[in-house]
Amino acid sequence: MPMTNYTFYPAVFHPEETGYSVTVPDIEGCFTQGDTMDEAVRMAQDAIGLMLEECAVCPTPSVPSSLPVEARDFVVMVPFDMAAYQKQFRPVKKTLSVPAWLNDAAEAAHINFSGVLQDALKEKLHLA
Repeated sequence: MPMTNYTFYPAVFHPEETGYSVTVPDIEGCFTQGDTMDEAVRMAQDAIGLMLEECAVCPTPSVPSSLPVEARDFVVMVPFDMAAYQKQFRPVKKTLSVPAWLNDAAEAAHINFSGVLQDALKEKLHLA
C-alpha cells in the first residue's frame, strides 16, 4: 500500500450561483473555484500545490473552528500530499532531435515544443 503524507488545509467554500469559490486562508493568495464540490476540492488541491511549490517550509494549517466564515460559507478540510503533487507535476528534462527544417518551421510559428510533445504523448497513451 503506497504511503501518503497528507497535510489537511482548511478551505473556506462559498456557494456561488454555479459552484463554489474557495479560499485557503493559511496560504496567502490561494484562491480558486469549481463548478461542483468535487471539482472545487480538486482545484483547491491544485491551487495549494502551485502556491507551495517554492516554499521551503509549508505553512501550518489552522484549526478549522478558528476561521471566520460568512453565513452561507463552510469549511472543508482539503487533503494535500506535497510528495505526490511533485511526483505528478515535476518536470523531467528530455533531450530530443528533430530535423533542422522542422525546427526552423516550428520556431518561426512560435510552437511550444514541450507542449506539443506533452499533447502527442497524451494522445498516444490515450490520456487526452
